Amino acid sequence: MNKLRKLVGERCFLSPVDISETEIVAKWSNDIDVALKTGDISDMISYEIQKSYLEGMNSRSGYGFYIVDKCKDEVIGIARLMRINFISRNAVMGMFIGEKDNRGKGLGTEATKLLLDFGFNILNLKNIMVEVVSFNEASLNLCRKCGFKEIGRRRKAIIYGKHEYDEVYMDILDEEFEDFVIEEHLR
Repeated sequence: MNKLRKLVGERCFLSPVDISETEIVAKWSNDIDVALKTGDISDMISYEIQKSYLEGMNSRSGYGFYIVDKCKDEVIGIARLMRINFISRNAVMGMFIGEKDNRGKGLGTEATKLLLDFGFNILNLKNIMVEVVSFNEASLNLCRKCGFKEIGRRRKAIIYGKHEYDEVYMDILDEEFEDFVIEEHLR
């Protein structure tokens, strides 16, 4: 495949998003299990729209990365920082693993830590927040494992059919983050 290795962990690495994976990302964006958890279920994402999203992901207000499994050398998801405010030094993080067989293996946790390392130690951010639908226990557990703390809820903010869910807000501060990959390169 030959993806660029921006931040490298033990089992995965982050590579800057480009349009080369438009087809697979469009497939994931239209997968009901992924779209329900990312909040994109009502979006009509064609290949052209997905390509446009990917082209715009790396801008002054955001950074998007493919999550690449080192063993398989394949893109398995996306991790991004968005709504970056460089004056107040904060951002919102989003991340998902596309294929079900790649979930629950710790790759999302490692990718999250790499993205946090980038945000705190390269972009010099102070606060990174996530927004998670309350039924998404896997994401909530991953965030807790990485050091995020719940800071609030927007009650019954997400409605699917006859079900109402809270939107859970969690954040982590730079001084709470401990898993530095970049530090190794500074020695």
